[in-house]
Amino acid sequence: MLTVEQVVAAQKASLGNVFGVTARAFEGCEKLVELNLRTGKAALSDLAQASTAALSAKDAQQLAALQEAAVQPKVEQLTAFSRQVYDIVAATQADIAKIAEEDAATTQKTFAAAFDLAVKNAPAGTENVVAFVKSTVAAANSAYETVQKAVKQAADVAGASVDVATATPTKAAGSRSKRAA
Repeated sequence: MLTVEQVVAAQKASLGNVFGVTARAFEGCEKLVELNLRTGKAALSDLAQASTAALSAKDAQQLAALQEAAVQPKVEQLTAFSRQVYDIVAATQADIAKIAEEDAATTQKTFAAAFDLAVKNAPAGTENVVAFVKSTVAAANSAYETVQKAVKQAADVAGASVDVATATPTKAAGSRSKRAA
């Protein structure tokens, strides 16, 4: 049987984890806001420069050349921005997942200790029930580990997809700019 102190300690640990997850989420949001502000400022500055250059163009051909020259840097900036957003979100998710895994491991250990104590004090004739509960717990743990592995694999695939997706537009825009020149 769990003691009051053990229950209180478990509740304190869980509350600490909730605050830890919340803090990580706010840190991630803060990084996204900072990135958006930096990107917005840079875009505004770029727009001012491009507008000034466009207004000083002597003819349509010079204006077209200015527009063509602006394409590659914008694609690269958008690609870099997308990559930074993904990195921030992935890092925040990884931090939260780590906290959740630690909390689950602690909860599992506490449950296992309480269950072992209950098994030791179980009355005679309950061996079948104890065996059933043990097998159910083992199956649940196995399923949890399988889901964890699947989620990690999905995150790895998503990361690889982002790598490919952010590399492709930059290469395509670069080849278009070279063909136009």
